[in-house]
Amino acid sequence: MTVTDDKTDLRIYIQDARDALLWKLEGLSEYDLRRPLTPTGTNLLGLVKHVTGAEALYFGETFGRPFPEPAPLWIIGGTEPNGDLWARADESTEEVIGRYRRVWSHSDATIEALPLDAVGTVPFGARHEQTLHRVLVHMIAETHRHVGHADLVRELVDGATGQRSDGANTAPGDAAWWRAHRDRVEQAAREAGGLT
Repeated sequence: MTVTDDKTDLRIYIQDARDALLWKLEGLSEYDLRRPLTPTGTNLLGLVKHVTGAEALYFGETFGRPFPEPAPLWIIGGTEPNGDLWARADESTEEVIGRYRRVWSHSDATIEALPLDAVGTVPFGARHEQTLHRVLVHMIAETHRHVGHADLVRELVDGATGQRSDGANTAPGDAAWWRAHRDRVEQAAREAGGLT
């Protein structure tokens, strides 16, 4: 067993979330990356754009190390509500993904430079002062939450599932197996709901 320090563990988990989020975009058309698949407009590229803004704020401005490029979050004003959750037609996929990668490099530099007990000031909300440790835990949870959204959106787009592109962490089965599984789940729901 390899023993690692807390900061290393936290960095592994945030990078795992970042990588999982980006693989959800692989191989899709511009339309499929951007199309809203929920009543609230959730879409894959918008999730990346949102997490980019969150990381830029939490690891940048919070610790006096602002990210040098615009990465707006509507929650701090200055942009339209939900403007960070979708990509305009004039925002290229390469631009959105490139900014995300630059933000996470900037975030990693902050994580590397500061001890976990360093205190920063979040520019909104009730708990303004937070340690780097707390911010890291928050951003791990935040990013993995949005990876969950991306899981569902990607499955709706083309059926791809899992945390990794090889699907190794999902149950084995071909399309017929998954249809039968879904039908079984539907039948259980109908029986429990008194619909059969």
